[in-house]
Amino acid sequence: MSTTSVLGSYTPGTTWLHRLGAGTKLAALFVAGIVVVWLSGWLTAAGALAVALGLVLAAGVRPRQVWTTLRSLLVLCVILVAYSLWRSSWQVAFEQVGDLVALVLLSLVLTATTAVDDILDVVVRLLTPLRRVGVNPERVALAFSLVIRTVPLVFELAAETRDAARARGLERDPRVWLVPFVLRAVAHARDTGDALHARGLGDD
Repeated sequence: MSTTSVLGSYTPGTTWLHRLGAGTKLAALFVAGIVVVWLSGWLTAAGALAVALGLVLAAGVRPRQVWTTLRSLLVLCVILVAYSLWRSSWQVAFEQVGDLVALVLLSLVLTATTAVDDILDVVVRLLTPLRRVGVNPERVALAFSLVIRTVPLVFELAAETRDAARARGLERDPRVWLVPFVLRAVAHARDTGDALHARGLGDD
C-alpha cells in the first residue's frame, strides 16, 4: 500500500534502501545537504544529480512519482535559471538548479523507502534528551506529522479549485480559484484544530 504525496509516496519494498534504518537515511540526507551546498561548481551539481538519480533507480521509485515531485518545482527552476542567466552564466544556473533537484530527489528516495512513522520515531528519539529543558518530543513529532500530511493536501486543494475554475472557463481570473482555495484551506485548518482540541491536545 502506498500513500500518494507531492513529497513522495512510501512504497514498501525489499531494496537495500528500504532495509536501511530511518536514522541512517536521515543522517545521510543531512550530510548530503551540507556537502551539496558547501561544494560549488556545475560539475559538482552534475555529480550530485547523477548520485541522486542512481539512488532513485536503486529505490525502485516509479517515473510518475519522480514527475509528480519535480512538477511542483518547475516554476521555481525556470525563475532560478532566468535570473542566473541574466545575472551570471549558464554554469551558475546549472549549479543552482542541479543542487536543488538533487536534494529534492534525495528527499524523495527517503520518503519513498521510509514509512512516516519510522521517521517520526527517529525525531522523538533525537529530541528525548531535550525533555529536561521543557521540549515535548511527542508534540514536536505531531507537528512534523501535521506538516507532512498538510502540505500535499494544500497542493490538492489548489489543483481542485483551479480545475473547477478551468471547467467554467474562468481560469484566467485568479480571484475565481484563489478565494475558494483560501476558504477551503482555512476550513481544513479549523477542522484539524477542532479535532486536536477534542483529543485534548493543545489544552496546556
